[in-house]
Amino acid sequence: MFAPISKAQMWFEESCLGAGYTLDLLLRTAGVIPRLSHKKRETFHHLIVCTLGSFPVVFIVALFTGMIVSLQTGKVLRDYGQEGTLGFIVSVGMCREMGPVFTALALAGLVGCTYAAEIGTMKVSEEVDALEVMSIDPVYYLVLPRVLALSVAGVVLTIYADLIGILGGALVASAKFNVDTKIFLENARDALKLADIYGGLLKAFVFGLTVATVSCSQGLRTGYGAEGVGQATLRAVVVSFIFILVFDYLLSWML
Repeated sequence: MFAPISKAQMWFEESCLGAGYTLDLLLRTAGVIPRLSHKKRETFHHLIVCTLGSFPVVFIVALFTGMIVSLQTGKVLRDYGQEGTLGFIVSVGMCREMGPVFTALALAGLVGCTYAAEIGTMKVSEEVDALEVMSIDPVYYLVLPRVLALSVAGVVLTIYADLIGILGGALVASAKFNVDTKIFLENARDALKLADIYGGLLKAFVFGLTVATVSCSQGLRTGYGAEGVGQATLRAVVVSFIFILVFDYLLSWML
């Protein structure tokens, strides 16, 4: 007699199958990049939609992130008379960590769940099966434009978030700790190195690629019915959040 399979074993097996499917999807997407010339218009459309649609949320998140960092750090530095160094801390913190991470989290909640829901609905309505019947590769037709668009959008929005976060920190430093805005921005410029900027943008690209691949994978693996679409959307956001944090640590360690 075989022992019954526990829920933990089933969850582990499903997780391994999902990870393998997602990695395979990423490799298949990379394999169809040479055929991108026929999907330029759709890719550009997705890029515009996810970039412009995310600007307001990224603005609010980045602004208050920079303001909070400046406020909390300034309280500590004031005890040592070092408020003038706020520009160093806020700029490096935003460009290295908080800009890429918070932008990616916002994109996972705004765009990633949308991709999972769109493709999941197509899967439920058998539109994906119809593409395969017509000998159209769903990876090329559906996944490639979304993955490339979100990867580029992550970099663009991270640059935007870094600038807004630094300006938000400068506002708090000036209003709360009497740090001259010019001095703050000069310190921010002097503190940043090309390695900090490029490292943050590399993270942004990896995070965008991760969110898009995970979301499309969940959409293509959607179960049937409205409940399946909802579960796929939820899993896309949760798994994206986890991978963003894991990859952030790994990239920080490597860089």
